Amino acid sequence: MKTKDIVASLPIYQPGLSAEDVKREYGIDKVVKLASNENPYGCSVRVKQALEEELSKLSQYPDGAALKLKQAVADQLQVSSEQLIFGAGSDDVILMICRAFLTANDESIAADQTFPQYKHNADIEGARTIEVPLKEGKHDLEGMLAAITERTKVVWICSPNNPTGTIVTKDELIAFMDRVPSHVLVALDEAYCEYVTDASYPNSIELIANYPNLVALRTFSKIHGLASLRLGYGVGHPEVIRSINQVREPFNTSRFAQAAGVAAIHDKEYVSQCKQWNTEGLGYLQEQCERLELRTMPAHGNFIMIEVPMLGKDMFEQLVSKGIIVRAGFRHYPNAIRVTIGSREQNEAFIQAIEQILLECKVDL
Repeated sequence: MKTKDIVASLPIYQPGLSAEDVKREYGIDKVVKLASNENPYGCSVRVKQALEEELSKLSQYPDGAALKLKQAVADQLQVSSEQLIFGAGSDDVILMICRAFLTANDESIAADQTFPQYKHNADIEGARTIEVPLKEGKHDLEGMLAAITERTKVVWICSPNNPTGTIVTKDELIAFMDRVPSHVLVALDEAYCEYVTDASYPNSIELIANYPNLVALRTFSKIHGLASLRLGYGVGHPEVIRSINQVREPFNTSRFAQAAGVAAIHDKEYVSQCKQWNTEGLGYLQEQCERLELRTMPAHGNFIMIEVPMLGKDMFEQLVSKGIIVRAGFRHYPNAIRVTIGSREQNEAFIQAIEQILLECKVDL
């Protein structure tokens, strides 16, 4: 059977290697996975308790409207429930945005090195994505503004940007939004926002009141440690959210995900602790990279992009052989690897491995 022409040319998303894959292929007993920006400390104890209570309800459909979760998040963010939409991860919300707003005659705009699902889902709808090169790892907002035409429907901004880790500041975002035409939706992906400590980082939720064409995307996969349950959400103007909701599949979030989300959003102490541990781990990796004379991008999430003196893919292979899984193969950063901020033990194992590789390659330290 013949697929649609656009589907035939689409790449298949390649997730990072699993620890099980590496153990099996390399015959290694202990593996440190620092490739998928997962929370190394897992989830809140409250989440585990909430999941146990759901076990007796496996035969029942979830609440299609996710009312309890919606109210919990609305209370946390101080928005109305009509401003929220949930999906199976924030990438599901990205899919819905593309389905709701993009056609084959439209365009979207994204950075040239960012989360690939923006372009992927726009491609599926037949829309053209204009890729604007990053500047020193940051979004070129002026370049994005210049790329906007009457055909532009969505602009994607990832902050902190995956994979470079850079942010768009409040002043930069406001100056950008003031000049974006009202017919253009700005999707601000803030999957890693809870980790940011920089005071210049914007409160996007407050800005939505002034910019009805702004929608913020967030997730429970990162700091809340719920990646396996697939739960993300969007926050925006009620009319925008209604349009996205019209293309949402029924029961697109599970009972387990909803119950876990309610428990996670209420455990502020756990989120605060994870943020502190991440800040300490990031500082350690930055210090060690400086000692090893490895250049790093400004990092604001739970990962760091490191420039290495070889192809990133080659460093990836050498690290994997030592039981350390990172991410590499970035189109515009071929000599870089992206490393998740792990636990203290995991971070030290990574530094020990990369230092050994550099010495083996006779790199002058």
